[in-house]
Amino acid sequence: MSRVLVTGSVDGLGRFAAEALLSAGHGVVVHARDQERAAVLRPLLERGADLVVGDFGERAAVRRVAAELNDAEPLDAVIHNAGVWSGPAVMPVNVIAPYLLTALLSGPRRLVYLSSGSHFDGRPSLDGVDWRGERAGSYADSKLYVTALAAAVARLRPGVLSNAVDPGWVPTRMGGPHAPDDLELGHRTQEWLAVGDEPEALTTGGYWYHRQRTRPHRAVHDEAFQDRLLRTLAAETGTDL
Repeated sequence: MSRVLVTGSVDGLGRFAAEALLSAGHGVVVHARDQERAAVLRPLLERGADLVVGDFGERAAVRRVAAELNDAEPLDAVIHNAGVWSGPAVMPVNVIAPYLLTALLSGPRRLVYLSSGSHFDGRPSLDGVDWRGERAGSYADSKLYVTALAAAVARLRPGVLSNAVDPGWVPTRMGGPHAPDDLELGHRTQEWLAVGDEPEALTTGGYWYHRQRTRPHRAVHDEAFQDRLLRTLAAETGTDL
């Protein structure tokens, strides 16, 4: 059995993934932005899940959560699920937080990053990006960056399985009630990549949609773009990958 951190697990795909992993007998660490939202996770805590609390829009909170996790029982996998659709928190939550957790957490050998089909509309440019969230960020750009981050980690950390997942446009709070994709399929791929033992689940550097490996934006596997992104994030955060 594995021990898996699922960020952004109060509701939506993160909540479904955490519940499914618990039901399968895995150890799960759930995450909430604040104590008020953490109260919603009580049923999972009563089933044995552990909890971390921190607003991923704030770098200090991400660092504190990483330190707390490093002092606890080791993690086998992380599902970087936390994300926002619009507003100033887009880049801090969708890109800076998973980057910092990737750099700071010790131990996880499987990393799963939530991408989106919207990443195809992202611009492979790092000029003028507001990483600190002082103005609204581009969701499409953020998902292109985090998908490239997943590919870069796969290239630079050969002992780690790093993959990105497009869960589809599913009817969650973010996706809206009329989203056309399958909610059940929307969280199964993340779980499979985090704990599965089939040969396909033990691969790295993939971009997945409903357990099918597909081709991402051409910039994702552009090593020069990956390196520029990593240099930019390292300079911005003061933390090297």
